[in-house]
Amino acid sequence: MNSTDLRATASVQMNFVDLTSQGETAWRKEFDRRYLPSNELIQQVHDILSGIRANGDAALLDFIQRFDKTQLTAKELRVGQEEITLALGHLDPELRDALSASKQNVQEFTQRSRRTDWQAKNVQGATVGERFDPICRVGIYVPAGTAPLVSSAIMTVAIASAVGVPEIVAVSPVSGSTQMNSALLAALDMAGATEIYKIGGAHAIGALAFGTETIRPVDKIFGPGNAFVTEAKRQVFGYVGIDLLPGPSEILILADHSSVPAWVAADLMAQAEHGPGTVIAVASWDKQTLELVQSEIEKSLPALSRQAFLRDVLAERAHAVLTRDREQAVAFANAFAPEHLAIVTEDAAELADKVTTAGAIFLGNYSPVAAGDFIAGPSHELPTGGAAKSFCGLTADQFQRRTSIVRLDRESLQKSLPFILSFSKAERLDAHGASARIRFITH
Repeated sequence: MNSTDLRATASVQMNFVDLTSQGETAWRKEFDRRYLPSNELIQQVHDILSGIRANGDAALLDFIQRFDKTQLTAKELRVGQEEITLALGHLDPELRDALSASKQNVQEFTQRSRRTDWQAKNVQGATVGERFDPICRVGIYVPAGTAPLVSSAIMTVAIASAVGVPEIVAVSPVSGSTQMNSALLAALDMAGATEIYKIGGAHAIGALAFGTETIRPVDKIFGPGNAFVTEAKRQVFGYVGIDLLPGPSEILILADHSSVPAWVAADLMAQAEHGPGTVIAVASWDKQTLELVQSEIEKSLPALSRQAFLRDVLAERAHAVLTRDREQAVAFANAFAPEHLAIVTEDAAELADKVTTAGAIFLGNYSPVAAGDFIAGPSHELPTGGAAKSFCGLTADQFQRRTSIVRLDRESLQKSLPFILSFSKAERLDAHGASARIRFITH
């Protein structure tokens, strides 16, 4: 792998990756990503979950004190109505308007994408169909570690509410305080949460999955989180349902000469400020475009506030990728399988049609990923770490249970009987065949 710095004029540079002379096998080793937790993380999370399952509230309160540096009693775990009312009263009017606008777009998108019941006749005349019901009780994790992600409340809870989930249990950590961030609390209430708890980390996932004396277990768990939250969701899968395993934020931008380098740099920095674990990349078949983007990053960096996070990402997980042509850029994007893919090229729509593994695609110069993060409509909870190869982002139907419906009358069963008997004989399950044939012997 050819890996050198782009024009070293600043202290922090993106890693320059030249694919023009590389075979696919060489670069796929680094960029064809899969989620694989370390053995240490697996064991740590296992121990936390085992503690919650065995000792309930006592273990939960101990973990909150140990990891979140907060001392709570069992009665203080749940946010009371008085706290919610106070938070709503202190909500900045501009933020209230933004939350309302986002909720409207998200819920309208949800209504368009939710699955609906249907029925039809099969070839033998039986009535078959599907019914979709809201899941009865869901748990939703909303991160609040390095920043109160008020938008995540809308992008998860508001979808559950629009689908009609009757019990929406939201959890979010408090750190060094017994009070939840007031803006986040207001957002959770506006989005439709029916219960809100001051818990986070792997111990929150354990409480949602197994229940404690204070928190009743849920049927399915949703929401993004750090490595501990993601691994906890993976370990409780099967005991409860989960949505997907979203981890740290990431973005890949495909750009050519028609892009605005300052805007590309701004989109990269917008995701980099999420901090630990974030991955950013820009790919182009035009080296000058990459150099201009790097230059714009250097110009914009000093004015941004989250310097430690930005510099860490730029130093460790930022890539400027030079490809031979558009086709190699698309191949790279499909292997990388980014959470966010922005395409700012002359033929953006054409390239987008060839990408099959992105969590979300943003087309054109006027489609910043931040619009998808906050207001556009689709949920911003998306697969990361290469998981977009097999997972989609959060959708309305993930809050629905599907039930198949089958109804036969005498005529349709009679037409089906020969096939039932053939399968029964082939699989040596004679009781199966007999259970259908008996209906024509005794009546």
